[in-house]
Amino acid sequence: MEPTPELSPHHAYPDHWEADVVLRDGGTARIRPITTDDAERLVSFYEQVSDESKYYRFFAPYPRLSDRDVHRFTHHDYVDRVGLAVTIGGEFIGTVRFDRINEQGRPASAPADEAEVAFLVQDAHQGRGVASALLEHIAAVARERGIRRFAAEVLPANNKMIKVFRDAGYTQQRSFEDGSVHLTLDLEPTEKSLAVQRGREQRAEARSVQRLLAPGSVAVIGTGRTPGGVGRTVLRNLLAAGFTGRTYAVNRAFDEGLATLDGVPAHRSLGEIDEQVDLAVIAVPAHRVPEAVADCGEHGVQGLVVLSAGYAERGSAGRELQRELVRQARSYGMRIIGPNAFGIINTAESVRLNASLAPEPPARGRIGLFTQSGAIGIALLSGLHRRGAGLSSFISAGNRADVSGNDFLQYSFEDQDTDVALLYLESLGNPRKFTRLARRTAAVKPVVVVKGARHSGTNPPGHAVPVSRIPDATVSALMRQAGVIRVDTVTEMVDAGLLLAGQPLPAGPRVAILGNSESLGLLTYDACLAEGLRPRPPRDLTTAASPQDFRDALAEALADGTCDAVIVTAIPWVGENGEAETGDGEVLAAALRGAAAGGPAKPVAVVHVEIGGLAEALAAASSTAAPRTRPTTLAGRPAAAPGAPTGAAPPTATAPTEPGTEAPAETAGTAGTAGTAEPAEPEAAEPPARPGRIPAYPAAERAVRAMAEAVKYAQWRRQAATPGKVPEFLDETTDEPGAAALIDTLLGTAPDPRGRPLTHDEARELLGRYGIPVRPTLPAPDPEAAVAAAARLGYPVALKTTAPHLRHRADLGGVRLDLTDEDALRRAYAEVTELLGKPAELLPVVQSMAPRGVDTVVRASIDAAAGAVLSFGLAGAPSELLGDTAHRLVPATDRDAAELIRSIKAAPVLFGWRGSAPVDTPALEELLLRLSRLVDDHPEVVSVALEPVVVAPQGLTVLGATVRLAPPPPRGDLGPRRLPNY
Repeated sequence: MEPTPELSPHHAYPDHWEADVVLRDGGTARIRPITTDDAERLVSFYEQVSDESKYYRFFAPYPRLSDRDVHRFTHHDYVDRVGLAVTIGGEFIGTVRFDRINEQGRPASAPADEAEVAFLVQDAHQGRGVASALLEHIAAVARERGIRRFAAEVLPANNKMIKVFRDAGYTQQRSFEDGSVHLTLDLEPTEKSLAVQRGREQRAEARSVQRLLAPGSVAVIGTGRTPGGVGRTVLRNLLAAGFTGRTYAVNRAFDEGLATLDGVPAHRSLGEIDEQVDLAVIAVPAHRVPEAVADCGEHGVQGLVVLSAGYAERGSAGRELQRELVRQARSYGMRIIGPNAFGIINTAESVRLNASLAPEPPARGRIGLFTQSGAIGIALLSGLHRRGAGLSSFISAGNRADVSGNDFLQYSFEDQDTDVALLYLESLGNPRKFTRLARRTAAVKPVVVVKGARHSGTNPPGHAVPVSRIPDATVSALMRQAGVIRVDTVTEMVDAGLLLAGQPLPAGPRVAILGNSESLGLLTYDACLAEGLRPRPPRDLTTAASPQDFRDALAEALADGTCDAVIVTAIPWVGENGEAETGDGEVLAAALRGAAAGGPAKPVAVVHVEIGGLAEALAAASSTAAPRTRPTTLAGRPAAAPGAPTGAAPPTATAPTEPGTEAPAETAGTAGTAGTAEPAEPEAAEPPARPGRIPAYPAAERAVRAMAEAVKYAQWRRQAATPGKVPEFLDETTDEPGAAALIDTLLGTAPDPRGRPLTHDEARELLGRYGIPVRPTLPAPDPEAAVAAAARLGYPVALKTTAPHLRHRADLGGVRLDLTDEDALRRAYAEVTELLGKPAELLPVVQSMAPRGVDTVVRASIDAAAGAVLSFGLAGAPSELLGDTAHRLVPATDRDAAELIRSIKAAPVLFGWRGSAPVDTPALEELLLRLSRLVDDHPEVVSVALEPVVVAPQGLTVLGATVRLAPPPPRGDLGPRRLPNY
């Protein structure tokens, strides 16, 4: 029985349409369906819209809404008539509505697939990206309801609204009819519309972080009346850092007569402050936080740093408190860092913000740091400070309920004060988005990541995010594909960050080694080989080497065209009495910096053993003062010191321009609402030239590992400049419509959410649609059937068991090869059944023999969090026992496929190892591309395993295939932009 319209499930309130979004200026708003309870909100909203905006909306003066209008605009069936509203603080600031129409433009129901759409945005909120966000969401709703086109009527004078439609990136048609512009938008997402959407998302999220890090005023809520405590500590640190904005101390327990505290205005609530507060640092007990957040929201605060603990790290009850905290803050348009955060720092001279618990703010530098752990944040700040490194910004996100590492990447991409982004992450809320953003950021500056909680299988307390099922090794491979420098420890992160922030990228893996210790040079040489670098024989300057000797040797190495990087090793000079003389590290540092400044731009790292002041002097920025000389050498002998060097800035690459990245004009109109155009954003300026800092390391292994990461990253940058392609032949040799029809048939009209595995014949048919032939197998339930199968296939044949516990286990005797005649087949059948069990248990099959080659395994699977992943390895022990498997995200390009088969440790087996014949790797690359295309085109294909794939010197053979179909998991990264709800 068909449900009546009143009982149709489509008429239920669609809560999955609700979404929090970041607007163009960095503030947040909520988008939700309009309900019958919104009548008063709608009337109040309309009263605040200007007459001009009303005219553009209704094409005539329309001062107020009638009761009939209010009823019509608040009563929807959520199928043919849908209305969405944007709210801040519970009040409407914008609306959009569509009505399904037929070809004559009259109201209609399905299967009509066109709808008329209209927008209205409050004048005070025009220019914030409200209409463009509404268009993304109403288009997604329309597609869900079977609507494929929007029609809009716009007055010719409403150029801004026309531009909003035009800039959305959808395919559109335009005509002039009856005094108005008639626009038709095809709602099928295009490459351009997706690029526009992501460009707007990037700018909005970057701006939201920038507002937090560069406020004009800060209020510390919960400032203690006596020294000590979290709030008072933050206030003290704000003042000590010299914050350039206005600072306020807020505590409801202050005495009414208290006017100042530590020299700043003291207030009992934000309402007592005469001007707007941009940032609030909340340091009150968790049960008082909602009151503080409400006070902030009602007084226009733009962002919050919540230091208070007692949330998701305390269990399920705390997790619900955390979710309510986020909902409350976002309802007022505010973003949150925290809760349970350590704070934020911005060292820019124009800001000088230390709203954290760090007692000693870092020096100004070019490294941006994001951490999900306060303890790790403290350790990183301390480590960077000890080694003389400065930061541009620092965010310790605590439970990361809102602002995340993804937001930090958006900000780092645009921040001209940041050259390197360091992230300590314990969870990835949206791995697909992370890899996309990391790839974009890594194209212009290094991204170094430490991933904690790698092997626990769960997220750390407080991180309420989806748990990915993919192994950590796969996560690491996918990060590498995105250009992320993933390291194992925070020490390695600091080591790599120092090198990347202060030195140019190496042009290749060739490393020159020089120093005054033969032993330390050999240790460095061995470490280079272990890391895959190509070191030259170490040059021993002997222990008598002076700083001038070091300078000359370094200058010579840098000028040598056969080396791409230099590692300098140094130990204290040993005097005639046998005692070590640490000498003057500043003199040696000046010599090395002088050589580096005067030579070609190549990275230099120093390994030193107990040379006092060397690391600090190398880290110090060079000045513009005249060169100074020192009368002694490292060993105490006279020598002139060089002048201060200028160093070399790391080369920058130009990020590929994405369509739609320019700021579009915004409007409140609809098919007719007026608005103001958003001013174009200024072009990013080149970062100023700055002195290079030569990083120093206490161990050769650490310096070499950092250099190796720089080499791999530089290689990725060069390759990313010319991305790979999907070969055109795939379009000519695949049957996408046929595969789609087959999948629909196999899944049926009511597919099981758990999915279903395909039979051997079904899998062969589906893979065949994409040019992947699978060698047929015939069942052999008894010897006679086996003989008949062999006669049909032709000798020689193989007899294989397919029981799950014996599949692909030739070592257990379940596979017999090269059976050339009936007698051999019968004999093998008897041996297998006698050894392993009855035929009904073994499920034997017969298959014709394939040309000899290397057995490999190719897989593709879809992880709900990370997306589709393509994997490759050698069959058997290399992949199963040793984990020697490589991974790439789908869709894979020709370069990805080539790198995939070459990145496993056992790859030499494919290329003629120990005199064997090289196999047909081009055929293997083609197979990888075809499988990638299949799972990319059809997300219902949730897993495929081709095993074994025998790759011969000429061609390959797929001997086994398992395929599983299921309803496709949701793709949040392809829908309208929205903030995650953890």
